[in-house]
Amino acid sequence: MKTVAIHQPGYLPWLGFFKKMMNSDIFVFFDDVQYEKDGWQNRNQVRGPNDTIWLIVPVKAHLDSKINQVEIDNSKNWMNKHKKTLSYNYSKAPYFGECSKIVEYLYGKKHELLIDINIEFIKLVMDYLDIKTKTIFSSELQITKNGSDKILEICKVLNADKYISGTVWAKDHLKVEEFQKANITVEFQEFQHPTYKQIHKGFIPQMSIMDLLFNEGKVSSKQILADAIV
Repeated sequence: MKTVAIHQPGYLPWLGFFKKMMNSDIFVFFDDVQYEKDGWQNRNQVRGPNDTIWLIVPVKAHLDSKINQVEIDNSKNWMNKHKKTLSYNYSKAPYFGECSKIVEYLYGKKHELLIDINIEFIKLVMDYLDIKTKTIFSSELQITKNGSDKILEICKVLNADKYISGTVWAKDHLKVEEFQKANITVEFQEFQHPTYKQIHKGFIPQMSIMDLLFNEGKVSSKQILADAIV
């Protein structure tokens, strides 16, 4: 059985993103769809001592911009700010030294496109956690359909037997009956967020995966993701 998952490449994604990837044979970066303003493509949250902190990449995007076209606004000193925020809030975490290599590499060079830094980070985490899932970009497939029809066509082209879907958009828009006609099983991932050690008091879920990595390190992070219920 070949399992396919499709997801927009976000900035410093959360645990559920990587769980979906781990459960797939092929993970498709949905890069040729419309960019979502104030979504997860250019921002995410990390822990502070008392609350969460937003890390937002400034972008230059139009209403009809596709994700793979969005430019980063490098006139603002955002990279240094993000790096300092991570260092300040996680420097005392057990695995900060080990995982800070990811941060140093990520912010060690200038990226022109949002998708470039997003994919760079995702690949770094995949390497760190030994995630071997094959990845491709939806733009490589050159499918002109939209919405649910586009997702179905991607699955067909990749000879998928099962499609792992999220729930927020899909419950109202995914044409499950069309997948059934194509003999493709749809599995809705309802990620149940695990708890783990956080250096700051009071567990807060749904942070960037960097929160997990800084606090738990490679071995425990892999196990926590593997055991997470969907």
